[in-house]
Amino acid sequence: MRRKPLPNVLTQPRSTRLTVHVLFWFSLSLIITAIYSGLALREAFSHPYIVQDDARQHVFWMQRFIDSELFPDDLIADYFQSVAPAGYTTIYRIAAALGIHPFLFNKLLPPILGAIATGYCFGISLQLLPVPAAGFITTVLLNQSLWMKDDLISATPRAFVYPLFLAFLYYLLRQSLLPCLTTIILLALFYPQYLLICAALFILQLFTTKNSLLRTSAPLCAYLRAPTAFPRKFKLRPHYLSAIGLIVTIIAISSYALIPGKFDPVITATQAKQLPEFWGTGRSYFFSNNPWYFFFLSPRSGLLDVGFVRPATLALGILLPLLIRYPNSFPLVKSISPHIRVLVQVFWASLLMFILAHLLLFNLHLPSRYTEHSFRILLSVSAGMVLVIVLDAILRIDCHLKFKNLCPGRLSDSYAKKNDNRETRPYSKLRFYHYLTISFIAAVLLFYPYLVEPFPLTKYKNGHFPDLYQFFQQQPKDSLIASVSEEADNLPTFAQRSILVGREYAIPYHWGYYRQFRQRTTDLIQAQYSPNLEEVKQFIQRYGIDFWLLEKTAFTPEYLANHDWLRDYQPVTLEAQERLTQGIPPALAGVVEDCSVFQMERFVVLQTSCISQL
Repeated sequence: MRRKPLPNVLTQPRSTRLTVHVLFWFSLSLIITAIYSGLALREAFSHPYIVQDDARQHVFWMQRFIDSELFPDDLIADYFQSVAPAGYTTIYRIAAALGIHPFLFNKLLPPILGAIATGYCFGISLQLLPVPAAGFITTVLLNQSLWMKDDLISATPRAFVYPLFLAFLYYLLRQSLLPCLTTIILLALFYPQYLLICAALFILQLFTTKNSLLRTSAPLCAYLRAPTAFPRKFKLRPHYLSAIGLIVTIIAISSYALIPGKFDPVITATQAKQLPEFWGTGRSYFFSNNPWYFFFLSPRSGLLDVGFVRPATLALGILLPLLIRYPNSFPLVKSISPHIRVLVQVFWASLLMFILAHLLLFNLHLPSRYTEHSFRILLSVSAGMVLVIVLDAILRIDCHLKFKNLCPGRLSDSYAKKNDNRETRPYSKLRFYHYLTISFIAAVLLFYPYLVEPFPLTKYKNGHFPDLYQFFQQQPKDSLIASVSEEADNLPTFAQRSILVGREYAIPYHWGYYRQFRQRTTDLIQAQYSPNLEEVKQFIQRYGIDFWLLEKTAFTPEYLANHDWLRDYQPVTLEAQERLTQGIPPALAGVVEDCSVFQMERFVVLQTSCISQL
């Protein structure tokens, strides 16, 4: 009686229907996601005054949803509210209406977004390679990558690109028209920049020679061996989805682009090159005299920002095209769907938009935004496939050595001949090395993040001066605070009071905003270090300053020399430093004792009404 071939646990079942295997691996994927999210949540609630770094920009103004009297006529709050996408604003507004504070919602949102991204990533993996274990490995790699960057944890608009773009790809692979169009609309509401990648992807599908998605049960290698002629089982699908999707995407882009921004125009490349903020150690450094760094490695202008290859195991994704060329050595590649070409099209669409963003600098914002998110997704999916293909090949080898001719697939003839002599290479020794390799791969996959510090990368910022925040909370809600101290960045978040300027809010891409912000900062530095008290009074009156927050070391030359942010504002900073070096005291230093209303070990707060009366 002929014995049935032994099943391979990695390649069964071979369909994407809901099975016990799919449920098992998908549940395991969600467990990994929950573990990583739990680590982040533990840190999020570890301190009474704690906030995610980027939330200080994108969420602080949403406290207006709780109290409409906060931040009246606030330039900074008005700017960040104006650039917030409509969907992003709406979801926080709904949470506030339900009694959830914006900063609490900001902490609770990343695990939800991570779980959604995990679900769609798992589904995409099964569409491309119907192996549940591949879905698990892919989602693990994606989650590790997401929690090694501060995109998802920020719960800002860019955090939504992962669940929404993954959902878009999933429904595109399934050729589901309405869900695909829905994800396009959601991208327009939460992260409009990626509409451009969707449009480029649809164009590539419409105008490439081997264009539309294909419905097939034949292995991909059959097409690879005969790329000039489709196998009989291939059936070309109409391009209805691509055409309709392109039309909807163009409409969404047009509706977004045609609405004039409150703080337009966008800064031009010529203007940006003249500002120190965009060079070297500037607040928003972008340009570089090193072309290799500028076009490939820079986090804002580079194609290959090193941050996206985290974890390092994502680099395995570049081996997928190589493995596909050897289906006899890696039999599982025969099960890869021809839909895999969508990943290649996403790559080219991202690259096209990267180039266009450089050509239209800064009208499409930062070039790296069009590659870092999509490349991270592409590498996670392809690296997961590479790992499962290699593991499958190892298990097949082990199975063939133990049960000759009874295992699915076959070894190459040369390999089989080499292993016919069991005495030359004992099976037990080979089996040990095979399982040692599998164990090593599994250990690296699961425990690699714990070797990287910090993991997860949250960039949470602690407020270290609660007495200072409580003092300002007791002041009128329309109070305006002037300070060059970096602690001013925390006041809108923890004290709910407006500040004149702050390093965290020095975002220079909209000239209508940054022109005013830069002038404010220059005037503040000039006034704080001016030896003329009348100039200080004029500054207070011009901007309506109520309080002045000073660090007790602010009037020393070393303070300005070590203040990285203030170096962007020349020549006033250098002139102030020279006056301090020459021993010329600022006029403000002479009123500290008379006008101080709050002091602690590091700070002193001056009431400007007192200064104006001197």
